[in-house]
Amino acid sequence: MSLKSERRGIHVDQSELLCKKGCGYYGNPGWQGFCSKCWREEYQKARQKQIQEDWELAERLQREEEEAYASTQHPQGAQSLTFSKFEEKKTNEKSRKVTTVKKFFGASSRAGSKKEVQETKAASPISRQVSVETDRVSKDFIEFLKPYHKAGQEIYKQCKLFLEAMHHKRELSIEEQSEYTQDFYQNVADKLHARWKVPPEKVEMAMDQIEKYIMTRLYKHVFCPETTEDEKKDLAVQRRIRALHWVTPQMLCVPVNEEIPEVSDVVVKAITDIIEMDSKRVPRDKLACITSCSKHIFTAIRTTKDEPASADDFLPTLIYIVLKGNPPRLQSNIQYITRFCNPSRLMTGEDGYYFTNLCCAVAFIEKLDAQSLNLSQEDFDRYMSGQASPKKQEAENWSADMCVGVRQMYRNLDLLSQLNEQQERIMNEAKKLERDLIDWTDGVAKEVQEIVEKYPLEIKPPNPALAAIDSENVENDKLPPPLQPQVYAG
Repeated sequence: MSLKSERRGIHVDQSELLCKKGCGYYGNPGWQGFCSKCWREEYQKARQKQIQEDWELAERLQREEEEAYASTQHPQGAQSLTFSKFEEKKTNEKSRKVTTVKKFFGASSRAGSKKEVQETKAASPISRQVSVETDRVSKDFIEFLKPYHKAGQEIYKQCKLFLEAMHHKRELSIEEQSEYTQDFYQNVADKLHARWKVPPEKVEMAMDQIEKYIMTRLYKHVFCPETTEDEKKDLAVQRRIRALHWVTPQMLCVPVNEEIPEVSDVVVKAITDIIEMDSKRVPRDKLACITSCSKHIFTAIRTTKDEPASADDFLPTLIYIVLKGNPPRLQSNIQYITRFCNPSRLMTGEDGYYFTNLCCAVAFIEKLDAQSLNLSQEDFDRYMSGQASPKKQEAENWSADMCVGVRQMYRNLDLLSQLNEQQERIMNEAKKLERDLIDWTDGVAKEVQEIVEKYPLEIKPPNPALAAIDSENVENDKLPPPLQPQVYAG
């Protein structure tokens, strides 16, 4: 007997509407004749199979690319591809891998999905030089999103859309790009909390991975951009730190004794961490370097004082570490972390605390003056100009095991300091003598001027020339001749 039901005026056999799997529930033509439960099961099986195949293909392509790269590093031996052919093969493999990754998060059951992937790839504006680190981060990110299922797909899609949007926003100011990134972090975190009901600890892990994925690709575009003055500030800070090379731990009241071998080793590790910060590309990794440096500082203080370190001891020691290490591009790294780090990490936790202290240390160095170091302004100016340096350790305070070369170096430095002081004293006396001569010359000239003004010199016209006695006698030709002397003989 066949049961019949009436739907929209059409008589259909009820047996034709049952699930194809034979579970007894009604099937749905839109689900290929399966019921909702069986359709989900079949879909999950097909999807897991597709995922496995995609990852096997991606791993095989990765191995082939590594082998091709290795062959270019060792051109001798077996015949290798020419450079042009290798570049062509690498480009093809890269395109296939991108398609594979997008295929993983795409709907495999929909018709025309390959066409959509190809259109997306062709229209994507992101063109970058694939590096080993970028490939590794992409693989780790996809692996991390697997347990999130649908939420992972949506996260990956949002990240790709964000990267494409950032490509179009490169003409905007770095502050606007930073604001857009912070909004993206906030929106994704809200969706993880509200829509996908992800636990808070997993939300933090997901946000760290999202930051790592997107900032690895954006690093070269948003770190120290040409439109800002970050590079100029970096050079100013470096010059300032170099000029303060003479600052000693005693001037900063640093409770660290570097003569203790354990303390000296920890100080070197702290300096290494703060310098290594510049080599990281992700803001969280840069913060990790700052945190590691800070923990080494606390260890050095605790070892020196043999008691727990306090915050009052930490900041002066951090300032000393920055002065001694002179980290490269310090201001650029601080600005990069401030602009593009996950805000929840900066506002809470030890990472945010140590980063705030680093910002305070840099601000202190930029405004460091004589009063900050308990020095006179004259000594501070001499030290800054290089005319003098702080006195070194006295000979009677040298330890018995001090190297002979170090002792001789200190003696030479003391001798140079004495010679420098003598030269400076002579120069001051010479300048004083010069000023005295100038004052004496000005005084003499002033007195002469006053005398001239008091007794002015009057120059009278010359008298007329005297005429000859007989010049007016016109009858001189009638005069008798002049008398001639006569000599009489007695």
